[in-house]
Amino acid sequence: MYSLIHETEAFRKKHEEDYRRQYVPLAGLFSLKDGVNTVGSAASNDVALPNNSPAFVGLLVASSDRVRFEPSPGVRVTLNGQPVTSAIEVVSDENGPADELTVGDVTFWVHMSGDRRTVRLCDPNGEPARAFAGFHWFPYDDKYRVVARFIKDAAPHTVKIPNQLGDDETYTTEGIVEFTLDGATVAMRPMTTRPGRLYFIFRDGTSGKETYETARFLYADLNDDGTAVLDFNQAYNPPCSFNPYTTCPLPPRENRLTVRILAGEKRSLKSEV
Repeated sequence: MYSLIHETEAFRKKHEEDYRRQYVPLAGLFSLKDGVNTVGSAASNDVALPNNSPAFVGLLVASSDRVRFEPSPGVRVTLNGQPVTSAIEVVSDENGPADELTVGDVTFWVHMSGDRRTVRLCDPNGEPARAFAGFHWFPYDDKYRVVARFIKDAAPHTVKIPNQLGDDETYTTEGIVEFTLDGATVAMRPMTTRPGRLYFIFRDGTSGKETYETARFLYADLNDDGTAVLDFNQAYNPPCSFNPYTTCPLPPRENRLTVRILAGEKRSLKSEV
């Protein structure tokens, strides 16, 4: 038991560190239209930077298959740490890490929300970072560490799952898992993020009460014998639970459970966004 508690504590510590770095400082999300998009702190800009940024930083010019950044003369902007002195193409986060443009303490990049291009803004001094209330977890309970049986579909297939902004995200799914909790048989459908890696987007009977209303996330590995250990002590909230500038998927129908899972991350102490 001690090793499982220790494992869970280590997981939660790393999760908190990752989320504090990746999601807590997000301070803006802007739709990127085809053609010219202006960037800067002036109110007329399409991508509005904080007031302490230059009034006009440059242009993001979007075409059907690429985005180009054109810096404003005299403004210091870097791309992945290197100075930008002329027009340059930038890569979105669709297939991996995005090219990050930085001016002062502020970073922005092209973020894909489904098939829609947006610009995501990170400001470590912004209001979301200052207002963040921290993470809150249930104590470890081995009741919520269950062994599930994986039941394959006839063939893997893709599914469209909307995020909370209404954009569809595409996932691959290969079957369902079944397990027993509180005497009831529960079925859930995971997405496959890589071979043998299962990703669950789910609600349960605690959602909107003890836990975050929209969804929680959980990962598990598929074993060679067709089982997977689902440790709900490691279930966690999506970043949209505390930051409005995120794009989080909603639970598929199969994963809207009635059983109460009093494990993992609790809802935020502050009002949910």
